[in-house]
Amino acid sequence: MSDSHAPSFLGLKESESGPWDVVVLPVPLEMTVSYGDGTADGPAACIRASSQVELHDPILPAELPCGASIHTAEPWSSEAPSLREQLDSIVSYLGPWLGGKHFPLVLGGEHGILLPIVEALEGHPGIPSLADLTIVQVDAHADLRDELNGERLSHGTVIRRALDAGVGGVIQVGVRAYSKEESELIEQDERVETWLARNLFDVADGQLGWTRLLERFSRIEGSVWLTFDVDGLDGALVPSTGTPIPGGLSHWGAAELIEALFAAPGCEVLGADVNEIVPDDEGSLTEFSAALTATKILACHILAQHPQKG
Repeated sequence: MSDSHAPSFLGLKESESGPWDVVVLPVPLEMTVSYGDGTADGPAACIRASSQVELHDPILPAELPCGASIHTAEPWSSEAPSLREQLDSIVSYLGPWLGGKHFPLVLGGEHGILLPIVEALEGHPGIPSLADLTIVQVDAHADLRDELNGERLSHGTVIRRALDAGVGGVIQVGVRAYSKEESELIEQDERVETWLARNLFDVADGQLGWTRLLERFSRIEGSVWLTFDVDGLDGALVPSTGTPIPGGLSHWGAAELIEALFAAPGCEVLGADVNEIVPDDEGSLTEFSAALTATKILACHILAQHPQKG
């Protein structure tokens, strides 16, 4: 990092010049929030909170970074006047890091960051075309609207736009707030596979639904991008995110899901983003929950790259 005093993810000492195995990319985009705000401050708050996360994960034989080299990049910033120009500048910012030489871990920022991530992935050696990419989405919302508040590039439309861009399919987990328009698309579009929260966590057969989901994850094949909207967690864990909704994933459920994804023998996770992070005015639970999620992703990536470390 050019500023040696800037905080690094997990508070780890970093090599100045690389090479780096993992790069943490803060993208504090906030232009289309529709309820609560504050995502512009989310990545920095998450990085600060990560300094208090324990470096021990039982899936690894040593504390993080467990032999991996991690770099926390300078945050993206732009003063471009339009949303499309802001997204284009994110593509330019991400481009050098999304070419397959590093594992990118993007911190957001509103969920609209996913579209420039997808656009920056074109040409990645792991995907001949975007049709070969599957997005695994943890989210309270389907994000399949064609427009939200008159905006087609909104955080609430980002999965629809990713499919429009050519992404081959999406597996959604934890969805519990969606429109009739989105419900119809879920039913009609074979590229969309949605695991509703009520079928995973209800009293009657939620455990059976969860078991089926984990079995489905074991069969995921090909290249995957994980997009984790923190409102996919139960609202009690992320009280200051834009729309904290009850009935979501527990902390341990999220950890189990991430472990299952990275352990799937037929898939390769190219990178991940953790988004809709908003600092908590009355504490630090939201950003700490986000930091725990990002740290679990990091640990699972290290294990997947070096199974002997488990």
